[in-house]
Amino acid sequence: MQTLHDRGYKRLFSNKTFFRQLLQSFVPEPWVKDIDFESAERIDKSFVSEHYKETESDLIYKVKFKEQEAYIYVLLEFQSSVVWFMALRVLHYLCSFWLDYAETRPKVKKLPPIFPIVLYNGEEKWTKPTRLRDILEEPDLLKGYTPDFRFFKIAENEYSQEQLLQIKNLVSTLFLAETYPNDIELLIAQVLNLFETEQQEGVSLLANWFAQLMIHGRRSVEDYQSLEQVYQDKYEVKAMLDNAIQQIRQQERATGFEEGIFKGRAQGLEEGIFKGRAEGISKGKTEALITLLEARFMPLTVEEKERLFQLTDEKITALLIQFYKIDSISEFWQGIETH
Repeated sequence: MQTLHDRGYKRLFSNKTFFRQLLQSFVPEPWVKDIDFESAERIDKSFVSEHYKETESDLIYKVKFKEQEAYIYVLLEFQSSVVWFMALRVLHYLCSFWLDYAETRPKVKKLPPIFPIVLYNGEEKWTKPTRLRDILEEPDLLKGYTPDFRFFKIAENEYSQEQLLQIKNLVSTLFLAETYPNDIELLIAQVLNLFETEQQEGVSLLANWFAQLMIHGRRSVEDYQSLEQVYQDKYEVKAMLDNAIQQIRQQERATGFEEGIFKGRAQGLEEGIFKGRAEGISKGKTEALITLLEARFMPLTVEEKERLFQLTDEKITALLIQFYKIDSISEFWQGIETH
C-alpha cells in the first residue's frame, strides 16, 4: 500500500513545472539549462522493487537537450533513514530500465543516457555514500571489471530556511513545508505569494497538498484522496485564495495602493496585508477575511460582517494569521468571543 507522501509527491512531480523547478533550482549541472522542458515526456513505468514500494516511488522523464535524447530518473525516497547500499539499489533500478528499453526496442543497438536523482525527505541526516565504489570492499582490485556509478542526491533537510526562501518557487515552498512544518504563518505567506508568480495548475496542486498540512497542523496527514476531493470541492484552498486576491486587487484599484496582498514573508502578514492609508488597510483586511470565511464555510449575514468591521486592525490581522488553524465557523466566532 502506497503512503500519502508516495502518491502526493508522485502527483506533484508528474507536473512538468515541478519537474522543471526541481532540476533548475536543485541540480547545479550546466546541461540543465539546455533541456527542452516543454517537450519533456513522463514515462508511465516504475522499476521500484516490490519490497520497497511502501517507502519509495519513482518517476521517469524522457527529455531532449542539444538534439540529444536522455532520461531523468527520480527516485522518491520517504524512509526516515537511508540504507547503506542505496547506490546499489539505484543502479539496480537503472539496469532494470535499460533491460526493459533494450527488450522493447530490438532494433536499437545502444542504450540512452540516464541521470539518476534520489529525492530524500526523511528526518535523519543523509550520511550514506552516493557512489557505488564507496560501498565496495576492494573497488580497485578488479578495476577494469567493476562498475563505477553514482547518483545525484537531493536531501530536503540539507537546505536552510534562508536558502529555500531565496529560491521562492513551488518546489522550494514544498521543501520549506516539509522541513520546517511548524512555521505555519511563514508557509501561508509563501504559498500566497506563489499565486503572483506561478502558473495556476502548479499552485493548485501545491495548495491541495498543503491543505492538510496547514489546516491540521501536522506532517502525517490523511489519505491523498481527501486532497483530490479538496481540489474539486468549492471550498478548496485555491478557490479561497483566488477569491481573496481578487477582492484585494479590487480594493487596490479603489484606493490606489501600489503593493498587493501577502507580499513578502511572515513579517508581511504581521505588519499588514497591504500598505496604504490606515483606513484602507483595515477595511481591505476585513474584506479579505470575509471573502475567505465565505469561500470556506458559508455566506455571512449583514450583522456578522458589520461585527467584523468593528474589530481593531490588530485583531483582524491576528484572525487572518490564525485562519487556517480553525475547522469551523463556530470555532471562528468562539475565538473572537474569548479575546
